[in-house]
Amino acid sequence: MTSRGSVERVALVGVLGNVLLVVLKLFAGLAGRSSAMVSDAFHSFSDVLATLVAYLGATFSEAPEDKSHPYGHEQFETIAAVFIGLTLLATGGAVCYHGAVEVWREFHFLLTPDVASAERHVPTALPLIAAIVSIVAKEGMFWYTIFYANKLNSAAFRADAWHHRTDAFSSIGSLVGIAGARMGFPILDPLASIVISGFILWIALKVLSGSASQMVDTACDDAAETKMRELILSIPGVDRLDLVRTRKFGSRVFVETEIAVDGNMSLFEAHAVARDVHEAVEKQFPIVKHVMVHVNPTQASDTDAALSSARFVVDRDDKNDRL
Repeated sequence: MTSRGSVERVALVGVLGNVLLVVLKLFAGLAGRSSAMVSDAFHSFSDVLATLVAYLGATFSEAPEDKSHPYGHEQFETIAAVFIGLTLLATGGAVCYHGAVEVWREFHFLLTPDVASAERHVPTALPLIAAIVSIVAKEGMFWYTIFYANKLNSAAFRADAWHHRTDAFSSIGSLVGIAGARMGFPILDPLASIVISGFILWIALKVLSGSASQMVDTACDDAAETKMRELILSIPGVDRLDLVRTRKFGSRVFVETEIAVDGNMSLFEAHAVARDVHEAVEKQFPIVKHVMVHVNPTQASDTDAALSSARFVVDRDDKNDRL
């Protein structure tokens, strides 16, 4: 399956799966007299919007470079991830507020039992079944989406996957609350909602912090840069590595490096070494979008440089002989 096909399939699974869950939860919540399940249905509806945003972000990010965007459009994925993170933040805040209101309401019922008996509605078994179906479905959608998000290196779909998991958490809260209400402990419903909102807010901050690191040109981790250094130094003709600088750009990475070659090399030979470095890094690290190589000269009297230069000439001669 191509990259474009993967994006479309993941988006289709997310949208259709969430639409079916919205219908199921809304029906179960209304027919089964469960306000928690009705709230859960609206949470699933936010997942539909999140998947559409992730799809648009992944689609726009694949647009080729143009005059106005010479470095590409990968940042659209980051923007989509930020939007999803903000949606999660708002959802977590709303769930926490609703849970706090319901906790206060339950305390009011404890003080006024006559009012409680008239206003309380015990949920039926239908919302319980809907909650179990939702937990299984959303966990499955999480693993499906995160698999392709990692395969495509898509920040937007990675954020969407975590959105699926927060919906699973929300359904767990609904399950506990509905079961508690049926067993005579209705306050468990709002208390569970408050606990679940904490998970949602934590994931929202995780998504937003990851997106922010991509928007402020954060460097790759030390392990990745160490591997790049080792690769560059292994290229014939490279005497010294003066600089390696990386910066994230959406789901891709730009690399700037300064290498030192024998100062007595011709311009053509030095350019060939720089080209080999450029091609090796982009081949070894598919996440790299472009490598900028600057060449510095080393002194001919430098023993290491002379040995490297001799090795480089021999390698070039061998290649020419094979040709």
